[in-house]
Amino acid sequence: MSHSRTSKLFVLSAVTLAAHTFVQAQDTVLGETTVRATAEQELKQALGVSVITQEELTERAPANDISELVRTMPGVNLTGNSASGQYGNNRQIDIRGMGPENTLILIDGKPVQSRNGAKMGRSGERDTRGDSNWVPVEAIERIEVIRGPAAARYGSGASGGVVNIITKKPTDKLQGSVTVYGKFQEDSNEGDTKRSSFNLSGPLAENLSFRLFGNMAKTDADSPDLNRTSNTTSVIAPAGREGVNNKDINALLRWDLTPRQVLELELGASRQTNIYAGETPVSIDANAPIRQSLIGEETNRTNRNTIGLAHRGTWDWGTSRLLFQYENTRRWQNPVGLAGGPEGSITSGNDKVSSKLGNYFLTGEVNTPFTLGGTSHMLTSGFEYRNEKLNDAAAMAQGTGTGGNNIGGLVGSAGERSGKADAQNFALFVEDNFEPFQNLILTPGVRFDHHSQSGNNWSPSLNATYQVNDSWQVKGGIARAFKAPNLYQTNKNYLYYTRGNGCPVNSPNMGAGCYIVGNPDLEAEISVNKELGLAYSNHNGLDASLSYFQNDYKNKIYSEMNDGTPIVVGTSQVFQWMNASQAIVKGVEGNLTLPLDGKDGSRLKLVNNFTYMLKNHNKENNQPLSVIPKYTVNSTLDWQVNDVFSTQLNATFYGRQEPRTVQTGGAVSTGNQLQEIGAYALFGIGAQYKLSKDYSLNFGITNLADKRLLRESNSSGAGAASYNELGRAYYASITGRF
Repeated sequence: MSHSRTSKLFVLSAVTLAAHTFVQAQDTVLGETTVRATAEQELKQALGVSVITQEELTERAPANDISELVRTMPGVNLTGNSASGQYGNNRQIDIRGMGPENTLILIDGKPVQSRNGAKMGRSGERDTRGDSNWVPVEAIERIEVIRGPAAARYGSGASGGVVNIITKKPTDKLQGSVTVYGKFQEDSNEGDTKRSSFNLSGPLAENLSFRLFGNMAKTDADSPDLNRTSNTTSVIAPAGREGVNNKDINALLRWDLTPRQVLELELGASRQTNIYAGETPVSIDANAPIRQSLIGEETNRTNRNTIGLAHRGTWDWGTSRLLFQYENTRRWQNPVGLAGGPEGSITSGNDKVSSKLGNYFLTGEVNTPFTLGGTSHMLTSGFEYRNEKLNDAAAMAQGTGTGGNNIGGLVGSAGERSGKADAQNFALFVEDNFEPFQNLILTPGVRFDHHSQSGNNWSPSLNATYQVNDSWQVKGGIARAFKAPNLYQTNKNYLYYTRGNGCPVNSPNMGAGCYIVGNPDLEAEISVNKELGLAYSNHNGLDASLSYFQNDYKNKIYSEMNDGTPIVVGTSQVFQWMNASQAIVKGVEGNLTLPLDGKDGSRLKLVNNFTYMLKNHNKENNQPLSVIPKYTVNSTLDWQVNDVFSTQLNATFYGRQEPRTVQTGGAVSTGNQLQEIGAYALFGIGAQYKLSKDYSLNFGITNLADKRLLRESNSSGAGAASYNELGRAYYASITGRF
């Protein structure tokens, strides 16, 4: 670290310490101070923040993954991490078009990073379902979806937004519940889901309580014939959704040290396995017999284990929070074919390759109220530390060539190379929340991160709310966010080898294929996120908002090889991951809740939200960052019929989806590669009935009109038609409580 960087770090540390010391010195006037909300609490009132409540979780319980629920929030879609079409049915949460890798998943404020243990291919895709399926819905109290400038406070990986899953807490008396759920597809070629889960909590002794939840769920794989059409000439049709088996157990022990201090210890273990449905990252037929033999088998397994410790305190000078978590992820999978094997194909055999990922996370903050110049402030100051360690031999499984084409001098010989990589990130942050003028609330902040691979990053932010009158508010914000490169991209031993069409068209195959290698000199990706809008609310339950958002994105890391000049070794060409492209994402979001009957719509209300994307593309080549709808509208008509029966009619309308017009390697898209998905709509109906005080029933129908989409290729050969939209299905669950 340079002297100037060290000085900046010292200055920020000194400012944080001085601010904390100053506020402690104000204890004598705290009794007269109007205590404001913390900066985090204020930011969660921003326009770009939505909350899925306990009631909504009950009404629209997902079949398995909570991404099914989160996708109904404004600004959220399910996509891949690029427009390549690879792993099309493993879509993940994408907030404001920034891609799943820029969506940070938290559980009770602690980052979830298990997906980082799956190797990243050259298109930016991973063979993973992401990190939204580690907590069963029955164990969740609420889900916070944080978009735009408000998300910048959470550090690397939050450029798009944050999904914070808040779990249920221990109770002061013994209580529990058991839920059994089933979802059955009308088409027998589509996989059904069955789930059973339990929750138990209560006191163990004076000042000591616990919470325990467990879950077993299985979603069957789609039939290999599901996507077969008259145009399908391959031995195996494009893959449908792979199945998944979940097993989760989690225990939390809470100790109330004093009435104002709490200590919590949490242990969790999860196991997810797939049920293979024929997925490959590229469209190939040569290995079809092997693919056929693996259909219905487990080809990858992920174990995630966590241990966490949390302390929260209320003091004379304010409040504090200290969190620690160790997350251990072990992933096993069938080997993937190398170039010519054929490239990207999954291979048979009992010898699975493995990766190990360890994440250490520690964060602490204090919230201290004080008065300055007659104005009440709430100062938040704190730190964060992350340490990520990866060991994945498959990251360097490709050969380095022979003879005059041996690139071992660039990455090291096989005996010298290692699949081990690690990175550390240390951050300090300061935020304030105050009202400089009547009805104007400002929340400025600054975060400093030092990343061992990509150096220093400053993330200033400013969010504001102006209360025009009792009903109208103007809200806005601007923040700089960043994402550090992942451990595959910076590992100098990472190696990806491709032949034939994998080489870029402006640098054609010279005979020995093309390599992509890791780049330890990568810089962090940077985005400047802006948001401005209006919010309206009255005392009769009418709520509305309209906001404009824009993310200016630079230093995006990619390896499409279009713009780079390769190093030539014999007749081999060597490329690197690189910082090059700039992108822009902008659009409009809004919501409208109309009370139709009862106080504040308590009997009947119509809840709506929408997102309209104005731009979502790479400035260098005008290609989309991911394939997302031009617009999305979610509507729910919620009717509380009486005290024991309620029902909802919901609809989602999706706009046109356009694929990339330039392929990986620079080839111009042609034929089916340019295929769009036209606008379509999905309708559903659900109902809840309280059978008794202790038993309740939830049932309904999804995709009432049976609108279906079929995947037409395992990669970009189908354009935007790279995923399945499931047909009509029937679901029911019963919950017993005591």
